[in-house]
Amino acid sequence: MVQATVIILNYNGVHFLEKFLPSVTQYSQGHRIIVADNASTDVSIPFLKKKYPAVEIMAFSQNYGFARGYNEALKQIDTPYSILLNSDVEVTPNWIEPVLALMEQQPHIAACQPKVRSYHQKTHFEHAGAAGGFIDRIAYPFCRGRILDILEEDTGQYDDARAVFWATGACFFVRTQLFLQFGGFDEIFHAHMEEIDLCWRMHALGYAVFCQPQSMVYHVGGGTMPATNPRKTYLNFRNSTGMLFKNTRLRQLWWKLPVKMLVDVVATFKFFVDRKFGDGKAVLQSMADFLLNIRKWIRHRHQVKRRLKHRHAAMLPGFLVVERYVKRKKRFSEISNGQFPE
Repeated sequence: MVQATVIILNYNGVHFLEKFLPSVTQYSQGHRIIVADNASTDVSIPFLKKKYPAVEIMAFSQNYGFARGYNEALKQIDTPYSILLNSDVEVTPNWIEPVLALMEQQPHIAACQPKVRSYHQKTHFEHAGAAGGFIDRIAYPFCRGRILDILEEDTGQYDDARAVFWATGACFFVRTQLFLQFGGFDEIFHAHMEEIDLCWRMHALGYAVFCQPQSMVYHVGGGTMPATNPRKTYLNFRNSTGMLFKNTRLRQLWWKLPVKMLVDVVATFKFFVDRKFGDGKAVLQSMADFLLNIRKWIRHRHQVKRRLKHRHAAMLPGFLVVERYVKRKKRFSEISNGQFPE
């Protein structure tokens, strides 16, 4: 029986399919490969039919975006595992088996990721995931190998398979039935941080999330939305606030939410000082939109079945911005230093 289905969500990304689908088809033999197409208007589907007839096409009638696109796709998957793979990812030999082996050995692992290096600087970790995701106490995300804007060179320092807080959406291994049981990605996020939100909900119900560095992929990053795009900045800041609001217990939320928004204001000033005016305005817009749509976020908060009673082992007890800009720490090993019990 086929164990896993590789699902690539695509929207007008024929250039990525041309570049990266060869590695996926070469190194994913024995597993299903599906391109879920979000109503592309380019030649993606004709290209697939002509060049890759063995790759299945799941054609949507409209562009569902990232979160709903994958939700719709996984409703039609019947393999035990689903691998949500960005179209701008180059996979390597033996990228699937080590992750599946780990998840088979440990049934409490709901989701897992490989090690993610940068496609454009292949000696270094990539922003989205690196060697596993963590968050601080106000839901600022960071990774083993990536602290805010600092990317570490990969010298094997994080090659141990270990529990993390979140697995990257760029290459997200998940048990298909658990994904559906949890309701999949929350579609209010549209794109960015929906995978962190899902992992948070998984932790609250007793499941684990891992990184398995024996598997490695290379990620372009910003394939659908460049890192300098204010729209991306807007989604990251709005969604991190919404994620904190959804998943934090009330006795902690009363102080964490104001602190989070205060730190976001500081980030706005930093963007303005750095003359990144579009990003600064995007942060202000994200705060305003969160507050204006607070009733919608309350409804989504009520849908969360359970919340963590205690700090998760992969949650930084302090504040990431303090570690980075006050204490001047640039490496995950400097920040962790015994703060994350195994």
